[in-house]
Amino acid sequence: MLSQERAPIYEALKEYRAKRIVPFDVPGHKMGRGNPELTEFLGRECMTVDVNSSKPLDNLCHPVSVIKEAEQIAAEAFGAKNAFFIVNGTTAAVQAMALAVAKRGEKIIMPRNVHRSAINALILGGAVPVYVNPGVNKELGIPLGMTVEDVEKAILENPDAKAVFVNNPTYYGVCSDIKKIADLAHAHGMYLLADEAHGTHFYFGDNMPLAGMKAGADFAAVSMHKSGGSLTQSSFLLTADTVNEGYVRQIINLMQTTSGSYLLMSSLDISRRNLALHGREIFAKVQSYAQYMRDEINEIGGYYAFSKELCNGGAFYDFDVTKLSIHTRDIGLAGIEVYDILRDRYGIQIEFGDIGNILAYVSIGDRELYLDRLIGALNDIKRIYSKDKTGMLDHEYINPIVKLSPQDAFYGNKKSVPIEQSSGKISGEFVMCYPPGIPILAPGEQITDEILAYIKYAGDKGCFLTGTQDLEIKNIMILDE
Repeated sequence: MLSQERAPIYEALKEYRAKRIVPFDVPGHKMGRGNPELTEFLGRECMTVDVNSSKPLDNLCHPVSVIKEAEQIAAEAFGAKNAFFIVNGTTAAVQAMALAVAKRGEKIIMPRNVHRSAINALILGGAVPVYVNPGVNKELGIPLGMTVEDVEKAILENPDAKAVFVNNPTYYGVCSDIKKIADLAHAHGMYLLADEAHGTHFYFGDNMPLAGMKAGADFAAVSMHKSGGSLTQSSFLLTADTVNEGYVRQIINLMQTTSGSYLLMSSLDISRRNLALHGREIFAKVQSYAQYMRDEINEIGGYYAFSKELCNGGAFYDFDVTKLSIHTRDIGLAGIEVYDILRDRYGIQIEFGDIGNILAYVSIGDRELYLDRLIGALNDIKRIYSKDKTGMLDHEYINPIVKLSPQDAFYGNKKSVPIEQSSGKISGEFVMCYPPGIPILAPGEQITDEILAYIKYAGDKGCFLTGTQDLEIKNIMILDE
């Protein structure tokens, strides 16, 4: 019988450490003794379990004992058939599920406001995206989810597509009707892939949007290190019984390290146990924290901490109330400007700021004092820094003009030109603000004056632009016609 009170990898590491094994294998720091400065920084207890695969500890690439058992327990906790431990971040999980369902030239239906990892998977494997433009809330300027009607239209126009990809939720906390989309996909012989990088808690909390596995998804990529409490870079890839377990593991092993970190794996093991046993009370507290802050921030005026009142049964089908997404444009400040002021003047680091909104990530690790500190800082910022909003850009999403597949564009013959001279050309690389890492421009898309104006505006406001070979974003690679 599987027990959620077990943590097999954690237990095996404690037993291994107790045996005082003499290490003549990697890593070369030899349980910290070979790198005293690092050991002092991270702690001896941590260094003694930064170990290599061995028979007592199993092997991530081909698990047969403690890792296999830990994966089985995790699968049960999430209501999945299989759970794969991922130590290359949710990026690797997203890429694995895309590569597992579509080969070169085959189609995947997806919203354009996907994380770059999804488009990277298309570059690696050669699948072709069929983009569904997400809905847009014009007041907030943010992209939303996909409507069922738009997904159905894409399916009917592309009956040969292999899968439908859904963000559950978006970075802002917005959810599509994943159950109906899953049913649609399956009715047409397609897989449903759920990017749940920001939806771990959907599986363990009450009054949450529907989790991918419960909605009938065939795959779900879950960032345990975000709301689940594990170490950064640790994630799960969940699959249903519709999926070939052995083939998926082969796909994962194409990309994932052969030197799986036991620090990351044990953090997944322990965090899964914690959520399985205590998730309901943990996330009830997180919801209460977020609602308290939402109410207080909306009382300030000028800001809008939005929630389920915007749900419309369509592209804003549901909302994750643990997300503290705040619209800032009405005080005359871009989200990224508020982000920078909070960090530089108030010592508060939030998750991200874009041109009109900020996101403060709320978790069980917060203290009530911190909640009030952020509320007070936002009050101060409005009083000290607010200004006329005239002339501010009012949207985050621009419909793409797709000319080539991401793979063909990325590997095509390219040349570098000054970015201000690139309008009308086809991009051979990404441009995006990070976080959140959703491309403004992706390989294969036509560069337009509107996109260039957005990139310049975002850079001028202080967004951290990434994706181009030129680290200063002064030049861009375009297809050499």
